[in-house]
Amino acid sequence: MTHSTGAEPETGLLHRLRALPTAAVSDALDRAGIPGAVHGLTPLANGFRAVGPAFTVRYAPLDDATSGGTVGDFLDDVPPGAVIVIDNGGRTDVTVWGGIMTEFAAVRGISGTVIDGVCRDVSASLTHTYPLFTRGRFMRTGKDRVRLAAVDEPVTLSGIDIRPGTLVCADADGVVAVPAAHAERIAESAERIERVEADIVAAVRAGSTLRSAREQLGYHRLQTRRP
Repeated sequence: MTHSTGAEPETGLLHRLRALPTAAVSDALDRAGIPGAVHGLTPLANGFRAVGPAFTVRYAPLDDATSGGTVGDFLDDVPPGAVIVIDNGGRTDVTVWGGIMTEFAAVRGISGTVIDGVCRDVSASLTHTYPLFTRGRFMRTGKDRVRLAAVDEPVTLSGIDIRPGTLVCADADGVVAVPAAHAERIAESAERIERVEADIVAAVRAGSTLRSAREQLGYHRLQTRRP
């Protein structure tokens, strides 16, 4: 199977996004009027961070028309540096990611995995510091309970559309998705937000009131959507 992630972003842009917290990226998306904050997903460890183009996967429940089902066979097609984005419909009763998958992804240099669902074998992720972002953890396998419905096609997590090649940024605060076509301006806006917030902190440390520093540096306009 061939894999396409759309237009690959330049290395410099990925480097810039890796240096930005998801909070700043989310604020920049708000300023641009672009939905991108994926609600309800958190990392297994606060130090986990993942940035890269999305490799998308969608599962569906097994039904009477299908028999058998497994998880993880798509991993052979995931390129190094990608962030695997799995849509399991938010299910928390069966897992679609486990220890063998973590071991493989870590060896392959995959940036991390985002799951609208749950994972198991948490110790493998923590041992390898492989970033997992999920709705929780649960030990019951998805094998023979879900089926692989689509790979490398658009998915929707918490109302946010994620396409193959969408840039995914994830850290202790959660997960944001940046459409590749808007990534450059989102990075620029997020970098400006970070600079202004750093200037506010510096002003407060120098003796300014928070209100004065925010007013002087235009803090309340940072996340306001531009016309």
